[in-house]
Amino acid sequence: MAEPRLQLLGRAGCHLCLTAAEQLVPIAAEAGLEVHDVDVDTDPELQAEYGDRVPVLLLDGREHSYFTLDVPRLRRDLGLR
Repeated sequence: MAEPRLQLLGRAGCHLCLTAAEQLVPIAAEAGLEVHDVDVDTDPELQAEYGDRVPVLLLDGREHSYFTLDVPRLRRDLGLR
């Protein structure tokens, strides 16, 4: 199975993660994609890699943005106007 195109790495209680999700969901819907939320605290490797700089957006498995969502860049990378 292919890796999800959009993964939002975060943790419970993170206000920046909530803000990123609120921005990301409508953009993903416009592109016909789903956002896959991943809690870094459930995986020691993810926690070690990303735990101190969530939220992190992965696009096609590669880091796209962290702390804040780069909306113009994401829209461009998804082929949206």
